[in-house]
Amino acid sequence: MHIELNPDKRYYSIGEVSKAFNVNTSLIRFWDKEFDILKPKKNAKGNRMFTPEDVKNLQLIYHLVKERGFTLEGAKTHLKEGQKKTLDKFEIISKLESVKTQLLNIKNTL
Repeated sequence: MHIELNPDKRYYSIGEVSKAFNVNTSLIRFWDKEFDILKPKKNAKGNRMFTPEDVKNLQLIYHLVKERGFTLEGAKTHLKEGQKKTLDKFEIISKLESVKTQLLNIKNTL
């Protein structure tokens, strides 16, 4: 799953994030409680506002739990032990998927 981040946007609402991942907001709230690497700000109403870094971390959590089938505890351990290596691999995979999508779009216009 590759999510395009708007470079001008500093915060994303939980609704925007859940829609981008095609999951319920309750799952995003649950992951926020479970994973220390998520640190959304809360506005005056108490609504979570996710930074681009939070969204990248959510992508990583989504990848581990939903795509690779990790348990929550397994994902937490994996993030703690090999966060940098995992993040580097995930970013490479995301970039390759983006390039693939662009190439397929070009192919379809030919």
